[in-house]
Amino acid sequence: MSSHRSRLVALLRLRDFRKLLAVRLLSQLSDGVFQVSLASYVIFSPERQATPGAIASALAVMLLPFSLVGPFTGVLLDRWRRRQVLFLGNLARSVLVLGTAALVVAEVPDWLYFCAALLVTAVNRFILAGLSAALPRVVDDQLLVTANSVSPTLGTVVATAGGGAAFLVNLVLPRGTASDTVLVLLSAVLYLSASLAARRMPPDLLGPEHRPDRPPLRQAVGETARGLADGVRHLVHDCRPAAHALAAVTVTRFCYGVLIVMVLMLSRYTFNDPSDNAAGMATLGIAVGVSGIGFFLAAVVSPWLTRRLGVAGWMVCCLVAAALFVPGLGLFFSPLPTLAAALLLGLITQGAKICTDTIVQSAVEDDYRGRVFALYDVLFNVAFVAAAALTALVLPLSGQSVPVVVGVAVLYGLTAVGYARAVRRRPPPRQHSEHAPAA
Repeated sequence: MSSHRSRLVALLRLRDFRKLLAVRLLSQLSDGVFQVSLASYVIFSPERQATPGAIASALAVMLLPFSLVGPFTGVLLDRWRRRQVLFLGNLARSVLVLGTAALVVAEVPDWLYFCAALLVTAVNRFILAGLSAALPRVVDDQLLVTANSVSPTLGTVVATAGGGAAFLVNLVLPRGTASDTVLVLLSAVLYLSASLAARRMPPDLLGPEHRPDRPPLRQAVGETARGLADGVRHLVHDCRPAAHALAAVTVTRFCYGVLIVMVLMLSRYTFNDPSDNAAGMATLGIAVGVSGIGFFLAAVVSPWLTRRLGVAGWMVCCLVAAALFVPGLGLFFSPLPTLAAALLLGLITQGAKICTDTIVQSAVEDDYRGRVFALYDVLFNVAFVAAAALTALVLPLSGQSVPVVVGVAVLYGLTAVGYARAVRRRPPPRQHSEHAPAA
């Protein structure tokens, strides 16, 4: 513990690291505020009737840039000065958010608002990747692990804090266009502050180094696309255990997306008076918080359970448990059972993801691992958006749909059976920790 504390103190003494960390914290604080403003405008605005289609559009805005742009960001970040990416990217986001605020005031059609919000979140992918790529330029090798633990964790904490602050602002201000505009303007100011914080660093501090032998941009983008295709071929032909795990976790992510949209609609129209937007947001916030507790519990219990059941065994248990508790709790369509389901859903969703991460890391050859994880990221987010889009076609405004709940449970059950049969034929590599004797 003392050595960890000493490394942390040494890390915080590095002036350039503190400057980079300030940019991350301000950027992710802004992200939290902007995402809550997006949800407030789309789902809980009293002037608008939130629909599953609008929710699907909002989720697409928040997630698709990470999937579609993400694999290619590294190509550009290895050519552009990363300090300029942080400075100009946050400045661009501030301007774009100001434009988004103007669109809110003007009450433009939804598609125009979503296009503006999509540009904001697309730039965000470059910002987050640039922050990670720049870290080794301000921290030496001895402190890099500590820096990689501290920076993303603090970023997640402040993003959550930003969302919480935006939620409180929503409760204090009268609900309507004015409060939505205030939230969007607040995120614009925070993005501007992140841009100014990045400008305090020397332009060449964060790299990359100039390399005249670097291939042209078009060639590099083509190589990235071919690399993803190579990763798919490696999964299909040479690494079936990882392919099976990715298929299973993609289905769990799809089911999670369907149920998230259902909880949103229940919070808005069934559990509360539809005109009481503050109560609807409060219910949704509690559900998200309870699900977050489930994610934390998964991180605690998964190592213990994988030692006793194996990684594949714990994955099958997660899928079977979901097939049982989703109809057992979800068909009540009342707050307490729904919150219990949210807790268990967070636990099994994150548990399945932990298992998949482990299987991919151990089963995929090192030469292909980066490309497979890039593909994993695409599948994970696209499945979530696809679930929201499909749910928009079949879910009523009330969020109460017995066929949807039963369909999700059946999909969980079929995935459990299919994955169990797949791992029986081709079991994933056993981890060293799985050989530990049971207590």
